[in-house]
Amino acid sequence: MSIAAANGLSRSSRIAPTTVMAFVLVLGLLFHANAADSTVQVQLDSKNTGPRAIESATERGIVRDYRGAWTSMAEALEFNTLDPLDGPFTGDAKRLLRDTVASQEKSGLRRKYLDQNHKLEAVFYAPEGDVIELHDTAEYQLQVLDGDKLIENERVTLHYVVLMTPSADRWMVRHMQAVSQF
Repeated sequence: MSIAAANGLSRSSRIAPTTVMAFVLVLGLLFHANAADSTVQVQLDSKNTGPRAIESATERGIVRDYRGAWTSMAEALEFNTLDPLDGPFTGDAKRLLRDTVASQEKSGLRRKYLDQNHKLEAVFYAPEGDVIELHDTAEYQLQVLDGDKLIENERVTLHYVVLMTPSADRWMVRHMQAVSQF
């Protein structure tokens, strides 16, 4: 018995090989585009963290998950989709980003975050290990597009106060606010 027959598909309802190849090509292009966006650089300085020191495994997890959060946020704002926000964001940060995506979608605008470099300083790590405050000096190329038309392209340096909390398998961004200085 063929796989199509086992799944209840008749010969006429099978997917054409050219459709499968087109789908694989699109997935490959999407993967390549996301791989290109994964050039998010994150450095963490934790030497002045208090009242508790950060363990090396925790430090690696924070760097990994913060990089993933910015990659996901960039994808969500470039393609006006909410799906990438489900993993790395929670609380106020997730709500604000969902509102931003909805607003962009209504206006037809999109944002691209390119060549990201984040210098994090851990300033507070709770004794219970349930929250960490980070100061992020972020540098990136910001492009604003109206559909496919580039309407703004600038190199920016911004400061963010970030709160991350642990979940079952990762650190999640709970709060992220741009500030003029630390």
